[in-house]
Amino acid sequence: MLGQKDIELEKNSIEVGIIGAGVMGQLYARKIREAGWKVNICDLPERFGTVKKQFEVLENGHLVSRRSDFIIYSVEAEFINSVVRQYGPSTKLGAIVGGQTSVKQPEIEAFEKHLPDDISIVTCHSLHGPNVDPTDQPLIIINHRSGQAQYALVCRILASLNSKTIPLTWQEHDRITADTQAATHLAFESMGTAWRTCGIVPWEDPAYTGGIGNVKVNMALRIYSNKWHVYAGIAIMNSYARAQIKQYGESVATLYQLIISERESEFRDRIHKAREFIFGVDKANPYIELPEDILNEFSLSTVPKASERPNSHLSLFAMVDCWYNLGINPYDHLICQTPLFRLWLGIIEHSLRDEEALEMGIHTALYDRQIRTHDLAYYLATLGWSQCIEHSNMDSYKKRFLDTAAFFQEKLPEANTLSSLMINYLESKRSG
Repeated sequence: MLGQKDIELEKNSIEVGIIGAGVMGQLYARKIREAGWKVNICDLPERFGTVKKQFEVLENGHLVSRRSDFIIYSVEAEFINSVVRQYGPSTKLGAIVGGQTSVKQPEIEAFEKHLPDDISIVTCHSLHGPNVDPTDQPLIIINHRSGQAQYALVCRILASLNSKTIPLTWQEHDRITADTQAATHLAFESMGTAWRTCGIVPWEDPAYTGGIGNVKVNMALRIYSNKWHVYAGIAIMNSYARAQIKQYGESVATLYQLIISERESEFRDRIHKAREFIFGVDKANPYIELPEDILNEFSLSTVPKASERPNSHLSLFAMVDCWYNLGINPYDHLICQTPLFRLWLGIIEHSLRDEEALEMGIHTALYDRQIRTHDLAYYLATLGWSQCIEHSNMDSYKKRFLDTAAFFQEKLPEANTLSSLMINYLESKRSG
């Protein structure tokens, strides 16, 4: 084990390179530099001036690759192959290479194809967004092709983030990411698109006020305030995500068909089977247990509490139906789950474990005609998103995402602030 003096000497001799100075690339660069490591960073030529104000910037990835001992590609999954093809041959002899993409299969394939055989591959993925403090958040580290010394060096460098490291293979990473993020993102994206289609301003609608509504609104808008390619990569380029997204779309469609035909016994039976599978009495799950009175504080709404209306929660019912049909227990990989997923799981718990809340949701779904137009819009939005993903259409994904984001543009900053407060509360509850 290295002593403190050895580590300080190592920091003076080792250089870390980051190719791509987007928000996550800058987060890594800042944290690693603050921990005392030498950081080389580069970005697209048109961003050179902006990035130079904060970091010592090299002109291109060739210069970063030639001098850095550990190189992190912080680029979009869609472009990882072309960027590694361009700069990979310039990698310093004996260096270690990794990446930050949220989908590891195309990243690993690019490294194996374009890097020299003598280069070690140790890659990573922080399971949180750039506006979340990485302290104690899950950090996946994948030792794909390296010796123990090289792997240990990467772990020491990434310890700069103060995250909880989890060693996985790339296959395990992509499967867990699909299980915990793919359908979750689809659900929130579909909410936003449904609201835009109907012209609904959800923070002004009595059906979306209260604790659960606050989570839905704030987290949907949080997604739409981020970069579209982050979610497109997970949905389209992660081969493990396809089954999740397909089944979630089918669950929404089937439940909506039962709702509009008011087939109560079939609807109840389906929901209760899924509920038993996830939350049965013999399950020892580490429940999130979000108190609704706390969630009520994180609201964009000015609607009086007396005016609140019940919601069918089709999106939540469809999620447990999706898990049931795929045989997934969402608690199995809780250590690898994002703050967004924990909040999603928390409101699902509240809506299905509580008998009164469950009965209210079922009755509202089946017999409240006022909410049915919202559910129709949600069904159509989910159908559109799932078809777009099924066809691997990045351009269509980008357009759908940006069109919806534009509808909420004025509220995105405020929703981001509230969602960050929600996440901070959740994290303090988890660590406390």
